[in-house]
Amino acid sequence: MSAGPAKAGRARFDIADLVRAHRAQLEAQHPLTSEQKRVLTDLAQCRTAALGGHVDHCPSCGYEHPSYNSCRNRHCPKCQALAQEKWIAQRSARLLDVGHFHVVFTLPGQLRFLAKLAPRETFDALFRAASETLLDLGRSRLQATLGATLVLHTWTRELKFHPHVHAIVTAGGLALDGQRFRHSPRRYLFPVKHVMGKLFRGKLLALLSAAYAAGAFAHVHAFDDPSAFGRLVAKVAKLSWNVYAKAPFGTSKHVVAYLGRYTHRVGIANSRLL
Repeated sequence: MSAGPAKAGRARFDIADLVRAHRAQLEAQHPLTSEQKRVLTDLAQCRTAALGGHVDHCPSCGYEHPSYNSCRNRHCPKCQALAQEKWIAQRSARLLDVGHFHVVFTLPGQLRFLAKLAPRETFDALFRAASETLLDLGRSRLQATLGATLVLHTWTRELKFHPHVHAIVTAGGLALDGQRFRHSPRRYLFPVKHVMGKLFRGKLLALLSAAYAAGAFAHVHAFDDPSAFGRLVAKVAKLSWNVYAKAPFGTSKHVVAYLGRYTHRVGIANSRLL
């Protein structure tokens, strides 16, 4: 089997079948962490008798049908649909009915190894830098407080490690005096490369430098040389950082539906198996 584009209708293949058939062969060739083993176990047992279940009974005709429990694992392609709908409903209740921008802040390739070796510190810095960039620019350029929902995504469709933050941002915000809503320009939020990109770069490097000074990366062997971290910061500070911004979506309903696809996406859905 290979991974391909999703097609309409019910998936023809199930990753759980692959796990049950080939897990032993996989573990014979590759050492797995306890977390990875747990995911494979959950996927293999999802909606089977191993997890228990109940019997649906029709009192009119007497028809009975066994329904087995779901594993509810974050990585299970069969368990994310309901969770996604609940997430969308919760977010929809909070969003303003105004236009929104889609903004993406990407961690540069030179810093991705930090996200693997110190994920909590690196992702915390990524989120803070992205949110502070948006809020600072909202206050300085619109004299308003923006509303934003941020979601971390760590891989590409080809399953390559690629940490980035998706942000759904209101096209404007509450004026600093709290009296009215101030709208942003219709086609853009802020200049991307020379404003958002530079500010994001400065904030993230400052946050990572503070984490380094606090000893958060003491276990990273690449920094055994005391000058290594400084050289890395100086190198990436010269680069043009990748920030993406798209014009406003139509309604808040479309906004959360779009973002919901990212919050509950699994590595390979059953629909991608050929």
